[in-house]
Amino acid sequence: MKLYYFPGSVAIASAIALNEAGMAFETQKVDFASDEQKSPAYAAINPKGRVPALIIGDHILTETGAILEYIASQTPGLMPTDAMEAAHVRGVMFYLASTMHVNHGHKARGHRWADKAESHADMTAKVPTTMTVSAEYVETECLRGTYILGDTACVADPYLFMLCSWLPGDGVDLEPFPKIRAFMAAMEDRPSVKKMRDTGML
Repeated sequence: MKLYYFPGSVAIASAIALNEAGMAFETQKVDFASDEQKSPAYAAINPKGRVPALIIGDHILTETGAILEYIASQTPGLMPTDAMEAAHVRGVMFYLASTMHVNHGHKARGHRWADKAESHADMTAKVPTTMTVSAEYVETECLRGTYILGDTACVADPYLFMLCSWLPGDGVDLEPFPKIRAFMAAMEDRPSVKKMRDTGML
């Protein structure tokens, strides 16, 4: 397996999960500074021009949720067997993909939704508010304890960790969110996250 990533991006959630699962993989940095993600060579891997992309034999997975689902399918314990608990895990991942990541994207990726500079500026100005709303939802609805499922980490925790790591940079004060702060501290203490710090991917 080979994971295409950019440091600090959502792609690191997949790397953390792969390490949690004990799965061997190679990494390939995509150089956003030189717009490598827009190159024909990378378009052949991920035509969306984004990370992550995970090559598994002759297959390529390109969405964080899909990659995490694959990892969980190969690793007992990362996705609960109870249907309602599994639905909660997936519900968190869908929220992160459809709402929280989009909120964050409005800060530096306004060109995806609008053409005018004033529109981009307006979206950027709104990010502290929308990301605070997301933090409130994570605090009250997503975390059922130290982790998403309580005391046990699951495949979605690396995903939540990466998006919550962006909160301070998005102008969100974490002081009112003790569960998020405890979650982040617990994740930072996990060997899978420490390895990302050591390799400079995070």
